[in-house]
Amino acid sequence: MARADKQAAVAEIVESFNDSAGAVLTEYRGLTVKQLQDLRRSLGANADYAVVKNTLAKIAANEVGISGFDDLLTGPTAIAFINGDVVEAAKGLRDFAKANPTLVIKGGILDGNILDASEIAKLADLESREVLLGKLAGAMLASLSQAVYLLNAPLAQAARLAGALQAKAEQDPSILAGGAGAASAEPVAADEALAEEAAPVEEPAAEAASDEETAEA
Repeated sequence: MARADKQAAVAEIVESFNDSAGAVLTEYRGLTVKQLQDLRRSLGANADYAVVKNTLAKIAANEVGISGFDDLLTGPTAIAFINGDVVEAAKGLRDFAKANPTLVIKGGILDGNILDASEIAKLADLESREVLLGKLAGAMLASLSQAVYLLNAPLAQAARLAGALQAKAEQDPSILAGGAGAASAEPVAADEALAEEAAPVEEPAAEAASDEETAEA
C-alpha cells in the first residue's frame, strides 16, 4: 500500500473512532463475504462494521489516545464502530457470534475505557435504552397518579390520606418510587383514611347518663 493510501486509511479509522460512542474489535477469520454483509445489515444504524489492517489500526488508536489495543489487534480484524444504541450493537454482535461461532469478539472501548470480551458480553445483557426509558416513564406516571389522587380528595380528608400514604411508604419505600407496591398500597391507604374520616364519634357513657338525668329533672 502506497504511503498516501496508508495515511488516508489511518485518517479514516481516526475519524471513525472520533465519531463513534464506542468500538468493538472482532476477529472474522472464516466468515464469508455474504456473512460479513449479513452482519453489517443486522447491526443497521447502530454500528459501522469495517475490516481494518492491524498496523494501521494501531497507529489510528495511538493518534486518538487509545492505549491497550495492541494485544487485541492480531489476526484478521474488523471493528464495529458504534454510532447508535451501544447495548443494541453489543446484542447484535453477540447474537451473530452465537449463530456464527467463527466471529470472535475480542474486546472494545467505551467512554475511553478498554473492555474485554466478558465485559462486552455483560453489556449485551443489559436492557436497551428504549426499555429503560419505558420503565422510567411508567414509574413517573405511577407517582403522578398518586399525587393527582391526593389532590382530588376533599381537603378535610387530604391530611388523613397523606398520613396514611406516608405510613405505608415507611413500610414500603417503593410506593413513592412507583414500585410494585404502589398500585395496591394507594387504595388501601385511601380506604383507611376515608373510613376513619366517615366513622361516627361515640359519646362517652358517663356524659350520656348525665344528659338523661338532666332531662328527667
